[in-house]
Amino acid sequence: MNRIKEVLVIQGKSQVWLAEELGKSTTSVTAICNNKSQPHLKDLKRIAEILDVDIRELLVPTK
Repeated sequence: MNRIKEVLVIQGKSQVWLAEELGKSTTSVTAICNNKSQPHLKDLKRIAEILDVDIRELLVPTK
């Protein structure tokens, strides 16, 4: 599972919510969460801030 998607599940937040917080389309966030695209570094940093996690936590693959 994608780490961003996993953190969203753990925190009880949706991809739609994250898209609104980022100012991105739901389609873009869904693509990131489904490993169809990679976020730009500045977006990854912003995602970490929004989710209140260390950016490294979003880069570690899950088992």
